[in-house]
Amino acid sequence: MLKLYFFISLLCLVKSDTDETCPSFTRLSFHSAVVGTGLNVKLMLYTRRNQTCAQVINSTFLGNLNVTKKTTFIIHGFRPTGSPPVWMEDLVQGLLYVEDMNVVVVDWNRGATTVIYNHASSKTRKVATILKEFIAKMLVQGASFDDIYMIGVSLGAHIAGFVGKMYKGQLGRITGLDPAGPLYNGRPPEDRLDPGDAQFVDVIHSDIDALGYKEPLGNIDFYPNGGLDQPGCPKTILGGMRYFKCDHQRSVYLYLSSLRENCSITAYPCDSYRDYRNGKCVNCGIAQKESCPLLGYYADNWKEYLKQKDPPMTKAFFDTAEKEPYCIYHYFVDIIAWNKNVRRGSITIKLKDKAGNITESKINHEPAVFQKYHQVSLLARFNQDLDKVATVSLVFSTGSVIGPKYKLRILRMKLRSLAHPERPELCRYDLVLMENIETVFQPILCPELLM
Repeated sequence: MLKLYFFISLLCLVKSDTDETCPSFTRLSFHSAVVGTGLNVKLMLYTRRNQTCAQVINSTFLGNLNVTKKTTFIIHGFRPTGSPPVWMEDLVQGLLYVEDMNVVVVDWNRGATTVIYNHASSKTRKVATILKEFIAKMLVQGASFDDIYMIGVSLGAHIAGFVGKMYKGQLGRITGLDPAGPLYNGRPPEDRLDPGDAQFVDVIHSDIDALGYKEPLGNIDFYPNGGLDQPGCPKTILGGMRYFKCDHQRSVYLYLSSLRENCSITAYPCDSYRDYRNGKCVNCGIAQKESCPLLGYYADNWKEYLKQKDPPMTKAFFDTAEKEPYCIYHYFVDIIAWNKNVRRGSITIKLKDKAGNITESKINHEPAVFQKYHQVSLLARFNQDLDKVATVSLVFSTGSVIGPKYKLRILRMKLRSLAHPERPELCRYDLVLMENIETVFQPILCPELLM
C-alpha cells in the first residue's frame, strides 16, 4: 500500500501543465527566459480539502472554490530564470494552516519569465485584467469584497494594486511584499500600488536601495532593519545570486514567520529607523488598548485604528535576527552615570540564565552620551528571550583604538523587557566599567516605586 501511495505521488510530480490530475506551477528553462515567453495566466486553487494537489480554475469554472470563505490570491513577480518560486508551497500551506480559506496561486510564469525586466513589467496590467474578470465571476456567485485578499510579491504587488483600482478600492486587503522599485519608483498612484487600492493595504519593504520600492505604499508600511541590508544576507557580490535576491526575498520569509506559532514580530510606528533604534517609539506613540502592530498576516489588527488617522497611514520599524523565525526581543537598558565629565560610547550587554543560555546585544549604531545624574535609555535587541536572567555583563567602549582608556561610572543600571512588561525589572547599583573590559554581575530586583 505504501509503495502504491509513493507511485501515485511520483505521478503527480511529473504531470504536465495540461494534466488536471495534479497540476503544478509552470517550470520553464533559462532558454525560455532568453527567448522570452508570451503571457499565459494559470489559476491554481488550494483548500484544506486539496492542500497539496491544486485544481486549475478560471473565470468560467470556479471548481471547488467556496465563495462564502476568504479567498487569498498569491501573485509572484519577475522570474528571470523561469524556475518556480521556492517559497510558494510554504506560503500556501501556511495560509491554509492559520485559516480555512481558498488559496489561489496566480501562475503567470509564462510572461514573467524573461531576462528583460521591462518585458515582464509590461504584462502586469494584462494579468490584473484577467484577475479582475475572475473576481467578477466570484462576486456574481455571491462572494464578498471583504473576503478578497491579495498577496503580491515584487511586481505582483503592483498587479494587486491594479486589480484594486479596477474595483475602486473595495477589495478587502492587499499585502505588498517588497513591491518592485525599478520602473515604479516615483510613479503616480495610478501606475503602482497605493493605499487606496483596498480597504487595508500593508507593505513590507526589505530592499529599498535596490529591487524594492522606497516610499510608503500602504496604510501601514513595515521597514525591517530600516528596509536596507537584511541580517544574514551576503554583503558583497561574492555571495553569488543570493547577493542580488536575498534582501528582496526576505519580505516573503518574514511574512511566512507570521503564519507560525513560534514567532510574532512586533513593529513600532515611528518617523524614522534612527528614532526607533534610539528607543523613541517603543510605546507605539499612542495611548490605546491595542498592542503595537504585528508584521504579516495579522497586520490588519491595526486596520480600525489607522482609519481614525488623517491620512490613515503610518510607517513601522523593527529589527530581525539573521535566521528563521527572525524574532528579536527588545529590552530597555536604563543607565544613570555619575562621571564628572561627559562620556560618549557604546554598550554591549550580555544576559545569561541558570541553564547557561547566553544572548548578547551590541548597542553601537551611534554613540550614547552619558552625563552625570542623567538617565540614558538604550534599546537592546536580543536573539533569545531568557525568562529568568541569572547574570548580566556590560562592556563600555569609546571605539578608540589608540589613546587613553576611559571609565564609565554607573550609579544605577535597570533592565526592563518590552516584550513582557509584566516581568520584574532588574537593577544593579554602583558599577565602574573599565573600557573594553567585561564586567559581570548578578542583578537584583528593582525596588517598587512608592505610590
